[in-house]
Amino acid sequence: MSQQPIPISSLNDPRIDLYRNVRDRDLYGRGGVFLAETEMVVKRLLATPHRLRSLLLSPTRYEAMKQLLDALPDDIPIFVAELETMCEIAGFHVHRGVLAIGTRPPTEELSLSFVMHRFNAVEPLTLLLAEGITNVDNMGSLFRTAAGFGVDAVVLDQACCDPLYRKSVRVSMGHVLSVPYAICTNWQDALRSLKDQWGVSILGAETCDHSEPIWKMPHPERSAILVGSEAHGLRAETLQQCDFLGEIPMHGMVPSVNVVMAAAVCLYELQRPNH
Repeated sequence: MSQQPIPISSLNDPRIDLYRNVRDRDLYGRGGVFLAETEMVVKRLLATPHRLRSLLLSPTRYEAMKQLLDALPDDIPIFVAELETMCEIAGFHVHRGVLAIGTRPPTEELSLSFVMHRFNAVEPLTLLLAEGITNVDNMGSLFRTAAGFGVDAVVLDQACCDPLYRKSVRVSMGHVLSVPYAICTNWQDALRSLKDQWGVSILGAETCDHSEPIWKMPHPERSAILVGSEAHGLRAETLQQCDFLGEIPMHGMVPSVNVVMAAAVCLYELQRPNH
């Protein structure tokens, strides 16, 4: 027998407190949860029901998703409210009648050693490393790009913004929920560990005196594309850890492309046959 939805008619119903007045705030610190919105993103979250805490749906979206919802464990509440009520509760209107609260992974599961352990014997291995990415749109797009190019995991320094920020999750099309990622408190140690312990070659994307055209990039079996802040690029100490520095030759007075586009170009080049 399928689980019965729980109707919500009052804006003050305490059962939907986590959905209240979200707007552009992140939910970090509210009991270790994050917000997912839109049907496509929430469907990706449904693939990992152990991370799903509850759903808030409009009647129309509940009926459309009912077959998927029937497979959920009975202890995951499914709240249903009219679309206008949902918008008043959440404080924004872009969710299209589909919201969900997910549980954040524990800190230990975001460590580099935890994430890399599963890739000990994996070849080929492709990572995407990001340093100082603070724009949530870029963060979400990096995860979508990573998923599109088959990246095995994303590794972030502590200066990066939260991948589970509401807008980042949405922009990623939910791929931040499926691509493994690590957050490193000591970035330089993490880069050294990737090279020395896991045999990863670090291929930096940066325009500097030592850069070569991106088409000269080597194609190691275990490799990581490293991108940095659009404002400052990669730090000097980070550049020294790179096994190769590549730049995308630009035309005219345009110095560079967006960090997401740069990552995509580098990942595409990495997948090309090595001539």
